[in-house]
Amino acid sequence: MKKFLAIVLSVLMLVALVACGATTTTETPPVEAETPAPTPAQTPDEDEEDDEPAGGTLTVWCWDPTFNIFAMEEAARIYAEMNPGFELNIVDMAWDDIQIALTTAATAGNLDVLPDIVLMQDNAFQMNVINFPELFLDLTNSGIPFNEFAAAKAGMSMVNGNNFGVPFDNGTTITALRTDVLEEAGYTMEDFENVTWNEFIELGRSVLAQTGMPLLATEAGGGDYIAFMLQSAGVSLFNADGSPNIADNAALIEAINVYLELVESGVVLEVNNWDEYIGSFVNGTVAGTIAGCWILGSVQSADDQAGNWGVMSIPRLDIPGGTNYSNWGGSSWAVTSNANAELAIDFLRHTFAGSTELYEVILPAAGALSTWAPAANSTVYAEPQPFFGGQAVFADIVRFSGNVPAITTGVFFYEARDAVGFAVVDILGGADIEQALQEAQDLLVFQIG
Repeated sequence: MKKFLAIVLSVLMLVALVACGATTTTETPPVEAETPAPTPAQTPDEDEEDDEPAGGTLTVWCWDPTFNIFAMEEAARIYAEMNPGFELNIVDMAWDDIQIALTTAATAGNLDVLPDIVLMQDNAFQMNVINFPELFLDLTNSGIPFNEFAAAKAGMSMVNGNNFGVPFDNGTTITALRTDVLEEAGYTMEDFENVTWNEFIELGRSVLAQTGMPLLATEAGGGDYIAFMLQSAGVSLFNADGSPNIADNAALIEAINVYLELVESGVVLEVNNWDEYIGSFVNGTVAGTIAGCWILGSVQSADDQAGNWGVMSIPRLDIPGGTNYSNWGGSSWAVTSNANAELAIDFLRHTFAGSTELYEVILPAAGALSTWAPAANSTVYAEPQPFFGGQAVFADIVRFSGNVPAITTGVFFYEARDAVGFAVVDILGGADIEQALQEAQDLLVFQIG
C-alpha cells in the first residue's frame, strides 16, 4: 500500500517536474517486481536512413551545465552545421529527478512526457530497460557503430544482447601517482605498471616507510574499491539469471582480503567523506589515488604539484581472469519511445558516435573523455600533458578502456554494492568474512523480494 501511495504522489509530481525542468533531488521508488525480457519499440532499419533529416527539434534531459550539458550544446552546434535549421532543447534535470520521472511515466503509462533523448547513469541503465522496456528504443540496428566503443562501456547499456544506449563519458579506472614522492622512495612509475595488488601493497609499504606518505585514500568501507576490483576480473555481484552472487564468491573474497591488507598495511588511508578524500591528494596527505578517470579534474586542481603526476592502469587481482583494467562511473544516452526516432538517431550517430571534432572540443574544456576509439587517434588526445610530466594521458586512458572486462550490473546494482559495503565494515571490525557475506546476500535477497 505504501508503495502504491508513493507512486500516486510521484505521478502528481511529474507534471510540475517536467514542465519546469526542476532539479530538486527526489528519492527514487524501489523497483521490486520481476520483469520480462524487453520488447522495445523498433528503430528504423539502417537501410532506411539514407537521407538525413532536414531541420527539426529534439528535447534532451541531462544534468551538469559544465559537463554533460556543455557537451550536448557542442554536439548541437556541430550537427546544425550539417543539418541547418536543427534545434536542441536541453532540460537541466538532476539524475535523481530523471529517475523518478522515468519511473512515474512508466507507472502512469504516460509516455508523452518523455524527451527524445535522456542521459542515464551506466550503473542504472540495465535496471531501467529491464523494468521499463516500453520507454526505450532498441538501437541495435540503427546504424550507430557500437563496435567502435569500448566493449565494456557499450555493455553497460545492453540487455539481452541488444544496444539501448550510446556511450558518452569515460569512467575507466586509473592509478594516478606522485612521481616526485616515488622518486624520493627510489621508485619510478614503471615499477608500478602491470602489477598485482599484492605487489602494489609491497611497493606501497616501502614508499610509506621511506616517505611517511600512504599511497592512497578512500572513503571508509571500500565499496568503490571492491566494485572496480571485481570488474577488473570480469566478475559481477549477480549471476546470469539475476540472482545474487555474494556468498561464496571467490573473487569477492579475494578483493575484500586485498582491501583489508591495503588498510591494515597503511598503504590506503580511510577517510570519512568525499571532501576529505579529495583533500587527501590535493593537500599532499597521500601520494596518489585510484578512481575513475574523471578524478583527474580534481588532481589537476593542485597547481603546486604540476609536472609531478603520472597515470597508469590499475593493479590486478591475482586470480584466473584478473586484468589491470576496470571502470567506475560514467553515463550513456538513451532514445525514448516518444522520440522523433529518425532525427534522434541521426543526431547521435553524427556526434557522440561519429564526431572527432566534438570530443576534441569537450576534452580540454570540460575534461570529458570518450570511449569512442577513433577519438584516441586525434591530435588533441595525443598531446603531451605538462601536468602529467608530458605523458599523453588521454590517449592512454582511451586505450585502457578498450581492455575493460564487461559485466552485468542488473536491476539491483546499488543495493548489492551497499550490502557488500556494510559487510566490509563488519569484517574490518572483526566479523567472519564468510558469515558477513552470507548476511549481505540475505539482506539483498530480502530487498529484492
